[in-house]
Amino acid sequence: MKIETDDVKCIKETRLTIRNSRRRTTVPAELVESMSLKDGDKIRWIVLKDGTTFVEKVDG
Repeated sequence: MKIETDDVKCIKETRLTIRNSRRRTTVPAELVESMSLKDGDKIRWIVLKDGTTFVEKVDG
């Protein structure tokens, strides 16, 4: 998959924290604002066979 840089709003990196069976990641503020996320919202991770990953807000 090719991504045009003109289509990119932001790129951020965060660390994954793994403790026992719980895995946590921090969502960068820019993504929270851009996706209008609030406490309790759900996000969906979509991983393609080539490793490309998408994250989207789950409505409802």
